[in-house]
Parts: sequence; structure tokens; C-alpha cells
Amino acid sequence: MPFRGRRNGLSTKPVGFRAVTPTETKRRSRRHNLVLLGVAAFVVAVDQLTKWWALVSLDDRDIDLVWTLRLNLVHNTGAAFGLGQGLEAVIAVLALVFVVVVAWASWGGRRLSLPPVLLGMILGGAIGNLADRALRSGDGFLGGAVVDFVDLQWWPVFNAADSAIVVAGVILVLTAPRYRQPTDEPQGATTGGDTEPDPSNGP
Repeated sequence: MPFRGRRNGLSTKPVGFRAVTPTETKRRSRRHNLVLLGVAAFVVAVDQLTKWWALVSLDDRDIDLVWTLRLNLVHNTGAAFGLGQGLEAVIAVLALVFVVVVAWASWGGRRLSLPPVLLGMILGGAIGNLADRALRSGDGFLGGAVVDFVDLQWWPVFNAADSAIVVAGVILVLTAPRYRQPTDEPQGATTGGDTEPDPSNGP
């Protein structure tokens, strides 16, 4: 591949290569963060609206849907799918740490290489359940019970936030090799490959 550029009379960049400017980097980071924030806000809204509906409509009844699927109101003091009973504060603190780390990385100029849609789903799910622990009645700080209502009867009862976290997490695990830390220059831009003298430098 022909190169052009100047470095001791030899080319250093492939023809057609254009370095990413700081303005473009900021624009990409802003778009990444807007998508992440938008998806997270959507997940939180859906999660809280469905929980509100469950509290109003399922307080004294269950609703059978298809096969073993039913809507059954449960107040969960553990983690997702009822795991970690008795560890409400620990689980809540871990969720809070995750939210803070993602916010710090994204809005601190350290754009994560993970897809913003999937990251937003996980962030929104964490915030949705964290809101339950912080705002609903319970034992002590962040000890509120999470509202679960989707019941398969052969799987722990869960909610929309749990679903968003698990779906995004599974997709990330299955596609993990595709995601690497983004770079502004492709490998080989400054080393290797065929080179030719820059005519402007003379013989």
C-alpha cells in the first residue's frame, strides 16, 4: 500500500488516512453518551411505570397469561431474580458503584468501547432497581424491597430492570471479542508496510 507523509523522507501514513481531530472525538463521545443516557432513561421509565402498574393492579390477585407465565407481585429484598436475600445494602452499594463508575468514565472523557445501547440497558436496569431500594419502605438505608412481578413459576420472579440487565449482559458476553478499546489510528499506520520516498523531499 503506498504511503505518504514525512518522516526521514519516508511516508508514515497510508494514502487516504485522515487522523481523527479533537472536535470529531468530542462529537463521537457526545453521541455515545447521548445514546447511553437515552437508553438508560427509557429503561428506567419502563421499569418504574410497570412496577407502579403492578403495585396498583396485582396487590390482591395474579394474572395468568400464557403457559406458565403469570403476573404475580413479589417484594424482593435480594438481587436480581431474588438472589442474595439479606444482602440488601451490599447489593445496593454495588449497584451505586456501577452507576458512578459508568458516569465517571462516560462523562469524564473516557469513552467506553462497549456499545452504548447495551451499556445503557445495564445502567438503566441498575438505576431502576436502585431507586426501589432508596425510595421504597424497608429496613435501613437502601434497604427497600424491589418490586418484581413477572413470574414463570419455574424461574425466580423478575422485573423489567432485571430483564434489561440480563439481556444486555448476555449479548455483551457473546460478542465480547468484537469490542476493543477504540484508537484513533489503525495499527500499522506508523510502522511496517511498503514505503516510498516523498517526492517533495528530493532525492
